[in-house]
Amino acid sequence: MSSIQPSADPGGEATADAVAAAPLASHPATHPATHRAPRRRPSTARAVAVLVLVAVAALVPLLGPSTALSGTGEAEAPGTAGITFLRTVMFAALCVQLGEVYATRLARRVPGAPLDSAPRSWAAYAAVAGLVAALGLASVVATGNLVPHQLSDMDVGGLYASRDGRLALLEVNAFIVALLCARSRRPSGAALPLAAVIVAEALRAHPPAEDTPLIGTGLTLVHLTCGVLWAGGLLQVLRMLRLWRTSAPEAGAAVLGLYARVAAVLFAAITVTGVFSTLRRMPPSTVLDQLTDTGYGRTLLAKVLLVAVVAVLALLARRRLRRATDPVSAYSPARGEVIALGVVVAVSALLTALPLPIRW
Repeated sequence: MSSIQPSADPGGEATADAVAAAPLASHPATHPATHRAPRRRPSTARAVAVLVLVAVAALVPLLGPSTALSGTGEAEAPGTAGITFLRTVMFAALCVQLGEVYATRLARRVPGAPLDSAPRSWAAYAAVAGLVAALGLASVVATGNLVPHQLSDMDVGGLYASRDGRLALLEVNAFIVALLCARSRRPSGAALPLAAVIVAEALRAHPPAEDTPLIGTGLTLVHLTCGVLWAGGLLQVLRMLRLWRTSAPEAGAAVLGLYARVAAVLFAAITVTGVFSTLRRMPPSTVLDQLTDTGYGRTLLAKVLLVAVVAVLALLARRRLRRATDPVSAYSPARGEVIALGVVVAVSALLTALPLPIRW
């Protein structure tokens, strides 16, 4: 996946929420005392996994820029770490909200799926996080792509005068509308404003001065959309599986099966658009050199390796789902897959803040 950024790789294309439930189901209902003790383990495991994921997500923007650019001779732009963090939050918010809408639509295709007992929605929290991140990115644009130190540094009115400023305002307004939809009776309506955020990101990544910007925008649009649905959809499907592990395990397995089939198409689209986006930024004869000698190339290489790990975990989860009589056996690799996708989101955000590769 080459690009959510200047072509970030939305493939990006998170979370430990789908925690091992099998141990709980295996204890006899006739022993209440044995039921209580094991419950603490999954809670502890969830807390530890979330803390690790947050730590990794924080390390990518904090250490990623200096590590990627070390020894390349490229200068780190002001505020790179902050911009990477804000974009990580914004991409994660897109994944959570659109993932809920997508997974719910898949579940509706499964007869007997207990949609009335769906997992508690995180959409409103994600919308707030996305709004804060979009406001932070807009403040950077209002300061001339510098980090503002005080309110007087920002020219808010100037946002309307530039293309990047208008796109930043579009993202802010889109998250406000998404928040209102999340609090309404039709939360699925948030899909439209969130789609506007993806379009804005695709346009931002390819300014008019670039060669064939429309092609680049189209590639990034498909890439980011598929990445968001892949990561966000898996997160919500795993939350459903965990909640329904005893009440409707067959429905949970069926939803995961539907997701797996579509995920294969999403992965193919992410791979194709990522390759073409990479070749647009790095001519074939320079790819190998730039993958090791430029910050953008090194980060892209790290992303490709992470996506390869995700693909292996996905195949393992699907194989277990097909062969095992108990769908719980597919939880572990699927949880690893969603956590790895969370790291991919952070690395993709880093791509958006690094200098573009040189076209030799």
